[in-house]
Amino acid sequence: MPRPKAIDPERQLVIKTRSVERLAKEANYYKEETKENQDKLQKMKDENKDHYDIKKFAEVLEESEMMIPDSENRLKKAVNDLAQFLEGHENHDGSSELNSEEWLNRAKELVQAQSS
Repeated sequence: MPRPKAIDPERQLVIKTRSVERLAKEANYYKEETKENQDKLQKMKDENKDHYDIKKFAEVLEESEMMIPDSENRLKKAVNDLAQFLEGHENHDGSSELNSEEWLNRAKELVQAQSS
């Protein structure tokens, strides 16, 4: 059986960076969705909508709220993975052995932004 080829570090950098970008976008989406649903639920209550409709929409809101911690945890893991990857490909003088400046800068910016 042939041995699987090791993934090129440049390709890994792109994959890990895009993963963090996607997960950050997803986490923000769930937060926005929850805020919108809270406003909509309050509007339904203020307008004295049907009790059943309010109850069902409250369940929708709870589902959205449950997704926030999950998406934030996945984002945190991906950021940590990317940070470790960057550290693992750093030379002793602080330079990187990765050649793609664009992706390297994007990755470092993401790690820094998510860490603060």
